[in-house]
Amino acid sequence: MKENKPVNNQPMIIRLPIIIAFTLVAGMLIGANFFSGQSRMNNVAKGVAKYREVLSLVENNYVDSVSTDSLVEFSIKKMLEKLDPHTSYFSTEDVAAARSQLESGFDGIGIEFNVFNDTVYVVNAMVGGPSDAVGIKSGDRLIKADGVSLIGQKVNSSLIFSKLRGPRGSEVELEIVRSGESKIRQFTVTRDRIPSYSINAGFMMDNQTGYIKVDRFSESTYDEFHQVLSSLKSQGLKRLVLDLRGNPGGYKDRAEKMVDELLSDERLIVYTKGKGSKFDSQTFTRQEGIFEKGAVIVLVDENSASAAEIVAGALQDNDRALIVGRRSFGKGLVQMPITLHDGSELRLTISRYYTPSGRSIQKPYSLGKEEDYEKDYETRMKSGEFFSSDSIKFNEKLKYKTVAGRTVYGGGGITPDVFVARDTSYYSKYLTELFSKNVIREYALNYANKNLKTLEKLNFKEFNKQFVVTDAMMADLQRLATQAKVKQSAKDYDRSNNYIKGQIKALVARSVWQRKAGKNLNNEYYQVMTSFDETIQKALQNFDKADKLAHGEIVETLTHSGKQ
Repeated sequence: MKENKPVNNQPMIIRLPIIIAFTLVAGMLIGANFFSGQSRMNNVAKGVAKYREVLSLVENNYVDSVSTDSLVEFSIKKMLEKLDPHTSYFSTEDVAAARSQLESGFDGIGIEFNVFNDTVYVVNAMVGGPSDAVGIKSGDRLIKADGVSLIGQKVNSSLIFSKLRGPRGSEVELEIVRSGESKIRQFTVTRDRIPSYSINAGFMMDNQTGYIKVDRFSESTYDEFHQVLSSLKSQGLKRLVLDLRGNPGGYKDRAEKMVDELLSDERLIVYTKGKGSKFDSQTFTRQEGIFEKGAVIVLVDENSASAAEIVAGALQDNDRALIVGRRSFGKGLVQMPITLHDGSELRLTISRYYTPSGRSIQKPYSLGKEEDYEKDYETRMKSGEFFSSDSIKFNEKLKYKTVAGRTVYGGGGITPDVFVARDTSYYSKYLTELFSKNVIREYALNYANKNLKTLEKLNFKEFNKQFVVTDAMMADLQRLATQAKVKQSAKDYDRSNNYIKGQIKALVARSVWQRKAGKNLNNEYYQVMTSFDETIQKALQNFDKADKLAHGEIVETLTHSGKQ
C-alpha cells in the first residue's frame, strides 16, 4: 500500500491549466475576430467594387449625360436611409450652414431684420456692431445690397443672408430708406464678427425665483449659462426655472457642464454605449456648482431633444429637479461628425446615451422607415397626448428608479413629473396669418419707433405696470393686417385678442429696452409674456414639490400616478 503524499499546491502548478485554457480560448477568439474582421473587410471591398463598376458603366454608356457627383450624393443619402433616423450626410454646401447653428458667432453686418410686405426692415442694429457704427437704425428699409434689389416677392432669408453675411473685413454697399423720408441713403458697412447667443433670457421673476431660457446647446452655451446663473445668484436666487422647451440639443459636453453647476457631490450625469467599448463613456459631476442647493424646475415639451434631454434626465434621475411640461422628443442617439475628403460631412450614430437610472430615452424606430419615425409628432397629436396625461403610454418593461426611488420610464423621451396640456385657447387662423406675415412684429416696431422718446422716459417696471394696448392700437393693427391681405374674422379676433395684445406689449418692450441697453438677452419680452404662459404659471404653482425634492423628500409625480 502506497503512502498518501500531500497535494502540491504550488501557485504555478494550480495556474498552469488555467493559463493553457485561457491561451486556447484567447487564440480562438483572436482567430475568430481576425477572420470576422477579414470577412467584413472583404464585404466592404466587394461592395465598393460593385458600386464603382455600376457608376463607371453609367458614366460611359448611359444614353444621356449625367452628373456623377449628383448620383454619388443621391446614393449616399439613400444608403443612410437604411440606418437610424439621425445618421445623416451633409454636402459641402450644407456643412457651413449646419455648423453655423452651433457656432458662437458669424461674420456679418450686425442687424436683425424682418420681411414685411416684400420689404426688408431693420428690427435692431446691434449696439456697437458694424451697422450701428455707420448710423443704420431700427425701422430702416433695406432697398439694395451691392446693387441687388431686396424688394419684391423673390426676397427671402437665403438671399438676404447671402448679401449681408460675408468674410470679416469685407464691405457691402447698402441702399436704405429711413422711416418718414423719401430719399435713398447709402451706407458702406464693413463686416465683422457678430456674436450669436444661445441663452435668450435670464432674469429674476421675483425676489427669489430666477428664470433662464436656453434655446440650444452651442459652443458658448455653458459660458453664457455660467454668467447668467452667477448674476441671478448675486440677486438673491433661491429657486430656478430652467426653460428647455423647443431646445433641439447640440453639444453634449455643454449640457453636461450645465448639469454640473446644479448637482452636488460626485453624481453620474450620463453614460454612453456603442459597438464594442470604443465609444463607451461615463460623465460625472466634477466641480462645486453655483446652484447646488435650492429648488429647480425644468420645463420641457415635445420639441426638447438630445442634449436638452440629457439635462432633464440627469436632473430628474438624481431627484434634483421637478420636470414640468409635456413628454420630450426622445432622441437618445449620439452622432459623431466625420469630415470626408471633399469637405462634405457624415454624422454617424456611434452610441446610445443613457440617463443615470439606466434608461434610454430614444423613442422606437425601424431601420429604413424614417417616414414612420417622423410621424411620431402627428401620432401624439391624434392620441390626445398633448392635451391629457392619461394618453401617455408607459412601457412597464422599461421601468427604472431614481436615486430616491421614484419611478421613471425609458423608451420615448423624458416624461414630466407635472403635466401641462398645450394651450390652444388663443389659437386661430387669423393669429397664424398675422405671425406668418410678420404683422404683429411690424406694428410693434413702428409703434416703438414713433413713441420712443415717451417710452424711454419710463423704466421697464413702470412700463410693465402702466402700459396698456388700447382699442385704438388694435384698430391700427387691423388696418396694417388688411394691407398685408390677412383675412379677418370677428370670431378669430375675439379668440386671439388678449394674446395679440400681450405680443404687442412684449415686442414694444423688447424693441425699446434691448436696444437701449445694447444687450443680447430678451428679458423684457419674456417678463411680459410669462403671464400668458400656462407652463410657467403651472411651474410656479408646483415649487412646493420642487422644494421637497431639493430637501431629499420623495414627491408624488406623474410617473408615479399616471394622472394629474
